[in-house]
Amino acid sequence: MQDLHEKFLQQRQAYNKTPFANLSERLQRLSALEAMLNAKSTDFAEAIARDFGCRHVDETHLLEVYPSLAGLRHAKRHLKKWMKLEKRSVAWTFQPAKARVMYQPLGVVGIIVPWNYPLFLAIGPMIAAIAAGNHMMVKISESTPQFGEVFAKAIAEYFPDDFILVVNGDVEIAQAFTELPFDHLLFTGSTSIGKKVMASAAQNLTPVTLELGGKSPTLLDRNIDLDKTCQRVIITKLFNAGQTCVAPDYVLIPEEDLEGFITSSKKWAAHYYPKGLAVDFTSIINEAQYQRQSGLVEELRQNQIRLEPLFDDLDDDTNHKIVPQLAINPDNHLMAMRQEIFGPLLPVVTYKNFEAAIQWINERDRPLALYFFSQNKKNIQTVLEQTHAGGVAINECLLHVAQENLPFGGVGPSGMGHYHGKDGFLTFSKGKGIFYQSSINGAGLLTPPYKGFTKTLLKWLLRWA
Repeated sequence: MQDLHEKFLQQRQAYNKTPFANLSERLQRLSALEAMLNAKSTDFAEAIARDFGCRHVDETHLLEVYPSLAGLRHAKRHLKKWMKLEKRSVAWTFQPAKARVMYQPLGVVGIIVPWNYPLFLAIGPMIAAIAAGNHMMVKISESTPQFGEVFAKAIAEYFPDDFILVVNGDVEIAQAFTELPFDHLLFTGSTSIGKKVMASAAQNLTPVTLELGGKSPTLLDRNIDLDKTCQRVIITKLFNAGQTCVAPDYVLIPEEDLEGFITSSKKWAAHYYPKGLAVDFTSIINEAQYQRQSGLVEELRQNQIRLEPLFDDLDDDTNHKIVPQLAINPDNHLMAMRQEIFGPLLPVVTYKNFEAAIQWINERDRPLALYFFSQNKKNIQTVLEQTHAGGVAINECLLHVAQENLPFGGVGPSGMGHYHGKDGFLTFSKGKGIFYQSSINGAGLLTPPYKGFTKTLLKWLLRWA
């Protein structure tokens, strides 16, 4: 633990030598990160596959490498504009003074990476931190040790450790990491751990960005193309075996569309994974998570909830693969309806009217994402105005996360703060307000003693402010 603190101090000393990296330096660092990603992407994908037991390398290239490269290239294109002094207006009573905002690096920041998308959820915050001019320490999840080792070696090959340091290790090391006096700490993970991270950071008054999770609803309106909707819902649920913080956690559907939804879901699951659990379908990350997923299904079965398997397979205990299933109208007290699922189980809840569906969503914790499939503009506006979620996709799932011009983050129990694109740059920057006084100004006219002309001028200002 002492070594961790010493590494932090080394980063602080290195940052203090160059506290405001210029545009050229930041672009060079982003280019180095891009070169590393291009050179090592297959190594990263293979390491992640070993950690999971089974995850197709092409799925990692699609869901982690591609958005990471897109984020890098976006930052490089726009960084010059982001770094410019921002003009702000000055009240007429202070003119001809000027006001500007300067976006200054925070210093040394910490990034805590989860296991489900370890590459993308490391690179994404790193892009923002580099663009903003910071140094950083990056803690990789103990559940992805193979990736952590490969990633640490790759970073060390391209960057000095007083600029970027990758930290691997167990829960005890992770706890020590959160106690370091970072200038900002970004954590991605569960709500329960997020609370502990925030408590540790509070000891140093370290500001935090918490990217958590929750039960992201998928609401289906009436009079939609049900088959096309199932096509998008099912693939975004089954990517990474449902181990995605913004995966559809449950579906709200008009009761008359239930059977059609079940039929279409099975069709599209077979289309995407013709060999079922074999080959392309991702394993659950470890034994503990596998047992948790099995427990969710077993509780549903014991409570005689209707289950509709999407594959004909049986669960594969050896390779930690769970058959994806639809759970039809499960009781609210069951774990599948109280906890974020984070696996291939998908509850489907029927509703009679649109207002009841909105109420259902609002009675629960505010989620990280909300998906609404509809062609009714009025209903779309109602959902946008009357529900809260970290992000929304209309007639789509998941893809809002890939938009670099949109902020990504939660609200309430699903997180606080956001990043991606310029929003990430701002998260890891201090917007420093600067007031430039003019050599010709009236500030000296409003000083004690408060009588005569000064008193008259003050009354006039109070009237016309």
